[in-house]
Amino acid sequence: MFRYTALRFGLMVASFGVIWGLVRLHVLPAGLGDSNYLWVVLLALIVSAPLSWVLLRGAREQAARQVSDRVERTRLNLAANITMEDEADDAARDSTRETARDAEPHTA
Repeated sequence: MFRYTALRFGLMVASFGVIWGLVRLHVLPAGLGDSNYLWVVLLALIVSAPLSWVLLRGAREQAARQVSDRVERTRLNLAANITMEDEADDAARDSTRETARDAEPHTA
């Protein structure tokens, strides 16, 4: 998961660098007034999103598998804990019933 996040951030930084260079070379228009960096950041976000969709597909699928495996493992552990809790509860109730049965006075 960290790998995908780092790759996505790296792609964003690379997009920012390329777009900033293109703006400085006057290939792309600069923003109005002092909005130049905001313009570059917005363009970098717009450009990096589809690039990450295409270029980082393998890393994204691997991260999704890791998350899915972790969720499945947690679900199985929760089910096992519930089963153990039910067994312990049943055992405690059975021992309470046996104790109560033994404590009853026997009348004939």
